[in-house]
Amino acid sequence: MNIEHVVSVENMRQSDAKTIENGITSAELMHRAAMGIFNAAKFTGKVAVVCGSGNNGGDGYALACILCENGFTPTIFRTSGRFSKDGLFYYKTALSMGAVEESLNVPNPFTGYDIVVDCILGTGFSGEVSEDIKRVIDEINACQSFIISADINSGINGDTGVAPVAVNSDLTVSIGYLKTGMFLNDAPYYIDKLRNVDIGISLLHEEYKLADYEMLHMFEGYNSVSMTIEEFYDRFGFTPQDGGIAEKAAQLSAEQGKTIVIKTAHSAVIADIKYVYFCADYII
Repeated sequence: MNIEHVVSVENMRQSDAKTIENGITSAELMHRAAMGIFNAAKFTGKVAVVCGSGNNGGDGYALACILCENGFTPTIFRTSGRFSKDGLFYYKTALSMGAVEESLNVPNPFTGYDIVVDCILGTGFSGEVSEDIKRVIDEINACQSFIISADINSGINGDTGVAPVAVNSDLTVSIGYLKTGMFLNDAPYYIDKLRNVDIGISLLHEEYKLADYEMLHMFEGYNSVSMTIEEFYDRFGFTPQDGGIAEKAAQLSAEQGKTIVIKTAHSAVIADIKYVYFCADYII
């Protein structure tokens, strides 16, 4: 597994593109992502897959195909009439295999489902969630189902973790590599458990590494400076939307010759002179 790496969204995008350029089709990567999600969770009962217009939605349609192959009759909910090229292929395939489609424009659309899979926005999302998507996110958060988010919880910025509105997941299945935004700002409060799945993407640039959360106390020992993320913002004039926490921590560590630890209640960024690490207590 490649779970030891933590990357930026742009690095992930470039690595994905390079992998496709080297001969693995985007459709195959989408299928691998869907299979990773299927294998990462215990699917049972009645399953809803909520799909957006991009490749995150495509992962959901590919997952619907895999569910059909494994004896399920998944229900597809679409938040948009648009598709990515590969997403459209898997959408049509899923319907031909027996998946059913229902409308979101009814009260409490997810009532009665054992599992709801969030495949709406993905790591490429930034900015404000539209009112239509917010309504769907609110419906997901209000239901009693087990919630799985594909790659990242819809509404979370993949680089900064900022999310005024996002899906509250029981399990988030990161695809390829963990992203920095999964550890920062609002993200730790939306993710209950986080698991990464390797789908064969070759990393273009190594950026950050994953540390065991249980070892955090060792970094906070002798010759370290530890602060909350709020204290970091106040001290250095950053805002959550700025990003660059890891780079600033690395700069401080090099300048001061000390380990720098920046924490939320459930995660931390650690600059230890030579390397920058991320850790969280919700990774499984």
